[in-house]
Amino acid sequence: MTGVDSRRSGPGWDRPERATPATPDHATEPLAAVRAEPSNPATSRAEPPNPATSRAEPPNPGVSRPGRSGDPTGPRGATGPGRREPGPRPGTGPGGPRGPGGTRARRGRSWRGPLLGLVAFGAIALVGAYLLYRSLFGVPDYDGPGQGDVIVQVNAGDTTSAIAAELAREDVVRSARAFTEAAAQDEQRARSVQPGYYQLRLRMSGAGAVELMLDPRSRVGQLEIKGGVQLDDTRGPDGSVTPGALSLISRATCATLNGASTCITPDQLRTAMATTSPAQLGVPGWALADVTKADPRRRLEGLFAPGRYDVRPGGTARDVLRTLVASSAAQYETSGLTAAAEQSKFSPYQLLVISSLVEKEGITPDFGKIAQVLYNRLGDRVRLELDSTVNYPLDLQSARTSDADRTRAGGYNSYLNYGLPPTPIGAPGQRAIQATLHPEPGPWMFFVRCQKDGTSCFATTLPEHQQNVRAAMAAGAF
Repeated sequence: MTGVDSRRSGPGWDRPERATPATPDHATEPLAAVRAEPSNPATSRAEPPNPATSRAEPPNPGVSRPGRSGDPTGPRGATGPGRREPGPRPGTGPGGPRGPGGTRARRGRSWRGPLLGLVAFGAIALVGAYLLYRSLFGVPDYDGPGQGDVIVQVNAGDTTSAIAAELAREDVVRSARAFTEAAAQDEQRARSVQPGYYQLRLRMSGAGAVELMLDPRSRVGQLEIKGGVQLDDTRGPDGSVTPGALSLISRATCATLNGASTCITPDQLRTAMATTSPAQLGVPGWALADVTKADPRRRLEGLFAPGRYDVRPGGTARDVLRTLVASSAAQYETSGLTAAAEQSKFSPYQLLVISSLVEKEGITPDFGKIAQVLYNRLGDRVRLELDSTVNYPLDLQSARTSDADRTRAGGYNSYLNYGLPPTPIGAPGQRAIQATLHPEPGPWMFFVRCQKDGTSCFATTLPEHQQNVRAAMAAGAF
C-alpha cells in the first residue's frame, strides 16, 4: 500500500499529526477489510464511494463478515501490540444498537416478563392453597373483635359445647369449634361461665368471644331480691333509702345495645302492674282472686320471691313482670306452700302473707316463735298489732310507730283491723316460709324486740309482755 508508513518507526508512529488516508488497493486487499478499517471523524473525512471502482459484495450467509462484533478474523488484529484500535461507539457498530432500547436491553427484558409472571402465579397458587386448606381442614373463624351488640343466654347446666352452639346460631362466632378450641386454651376459666345473659358482639373471633364472656362487665340482667324487700323504695330511721323490688328490676333491665338504652323505669313497671290483668302478669291460680281484689299499685307485693334472677334486657315491662312472677310462683310451690295449705285452714296466699309478716318482724332464730304467736292471735281473734303493717303503706323501715300512724285508718293497720292485711308486706324468704309452715309450738301471745341484735322476748300474758317492753327500752333495743 502507499500513503501510510507501516513500519513501527517513522513519522506515522512518532507524530500525532494527521495522517494521509490510504487509498486501498482493490487488487491486493479485500473490499470487506477496507470497509472495516475504522475512521476517526476528528482527523479524517470519509470519502464518498466511487461507483466506478468499487462494488459491494453480496452478503454470504455462510461466511461471517469481517469486522462484526465477536468475529476474531477481522482486520483489527493488523495493528501493533502497543496500540488498541478504537472500536465503534456504542449503538453504532455493525452489530446494531446495544444501548437502552437496543438488542441487549430487549434481551434483558425478554426474561423479566416471564419471571414476574411466574412469581405472580406462585403467589396466587400459595394463597389458593391456604384458602383451600382452611376450607377443608381449618377451623372456620371470624377475625377481630366483631361489631354490633347481641344478647345471648347461657342456661343452667349448659356445657361449653352447648354454649358454643348457641353462639354460632346467634352469629357471634363463625363456628362452634372456633369457640370450643379457644375455650380449651383456658378450660378452667371457661367452665366458670355462669348461667345468665351476656352482651356480646356479632362476628367475633372464638378467642374474643371467650374473653368477653369471662369479663364480668359483659354479664347483664342480674337481679337479686332479698327477704323483706318491698315493691317500693323504703326509708330508714336515719334517712337511708333501701331500693324496692321495682327499682331493682328496673336496674336489671338496663343495657346499651347498639347505642340505645334498654332501661325500663320503675314508673313504667308500676303502670304495667296496675293496668295489666293479674292473669296476664303470670299470677298463679292459687293467688289470682286475692291479687285481683288488691290495690293495683300493690297487687304484686310478695309475688317476687327472694333470690337471684336473670332479666333479659330489651323486653317490655309486661314481659319482665310476667317472667319474674311465674318464676317466683314456681319457687313458692316448690317450697310446699300450696301443699301445706291443703292441710291448713289458711289458703296458699294467706300463708304467703303470714310468711311476709314473720320475715319483717324478727330475726331468723325467732321465726318459728313469731309464726306461732301470729297463729295464736289469729286463732283467738285478737288483733295482730304489728308495727310492720302500719309502716308498710308509709314505706318506712322502722321498729316503732307513732300514735298518729296507729290510729290512721287503712287496710294495713293491724292495730285497728282484725285478721291479715290484704297483701303480703314484703318478699318472704324460704326460712320465713318454712317457719310459717312448721311453727315452734308454744302458748305465746306477745313478743317484742328486746336486744340490740334484734332478738325478741316472748310472753304469754300482757303483764309479762309489758315487763319485756320496759326491759327492752332500758337496754336500748328501741
